[in-house]
Amino acid sequence: MTDTKEIATQSGPTGDSRNALANATSAPAIRPLVDIFETGDGITLRADMPGVSKESLNLRVEGPNLLVEGTIDIVSEQHMSALYADVRSTMYRRSFVLGNELETSNIAADLRDGVLTVRIPKRAELRPRKIEVRT
Repeated sequence: MTDTKEIATQSGPTGDSRNALANATSAPAIRPLVDIFETGDGITLRADMPGVSKESLNLRVEGPNLLVEGTIDIVSEQHMSALYADVRSTMYRRSFVLGNELETSNIAADLRDGVLTVRIPKRAELRPRKIEVRT
């Protein structure tokens, strides 16, 4: 049994996010560029995902893994066809293995201007704390 926490879901036509995920994982995907920062309080990931809307973003934790998926919303005219396209896939996908020191139940995510920011706090007992010295 896999422990899964849904942060945001993308549903298929039937409303079943698992079917949408199964269909999406078989398609080729773009690996978004990600910057990872660690502080005393936790870890922050910033992923470049231009063209992805909040509704087409799927961010979830499965066991020790953080999975990030998003679909690019490309609008094209019906009478037009591409002669050349740099983007061959409309799906971003990336996964990360999370350490035991992180609180996966308190993950926060924000998507603005094509940049996904995910904050994962460290467990309280592992955060640095100041010790008062008495005289």
